[in-house]
Amino acid sequence: MLAGAVVAAVLGACPAARANDYPTVARVDYVLGCMETNGQTQQVLQKCSCSIDAIAEQFPYQDYTALETVKVMSEAPGDRGAMFRGLAWAQELMDRFRKVQVAADLQCF
Repeated sequence: MLAGAVVAAVLGACPAARANDYPTVARVDYVLGCMETNGQTQQVLQKCSCSIDAIAEQFPYQDYTALETVKVMSEAPGDRGAMFRGLAWAQELMDRFRKVQVAADLQCF
């Protein structure tokens, strides 16, 4: 029982454990979007996969899902979308993600 708690505590503090909290469907969705933008080749597949892995090491999945939710909601027409477009915390989250994404792309592309 104690050994399990120690392992859980170590894994929780480890960046690799955090990187593994992205579910496969989120990784695949990112890679497909990346490939749509950059080309449909095996080489681009590898680079896009590298990119989401690097992002996952630096950007918690909980923040990633919040970011995705805000992006979808801000695209809604009218007042509903406007409400999400003006959120300061959402802009800060987007800025943080962009920095991580640029670093990941520099590493992988």
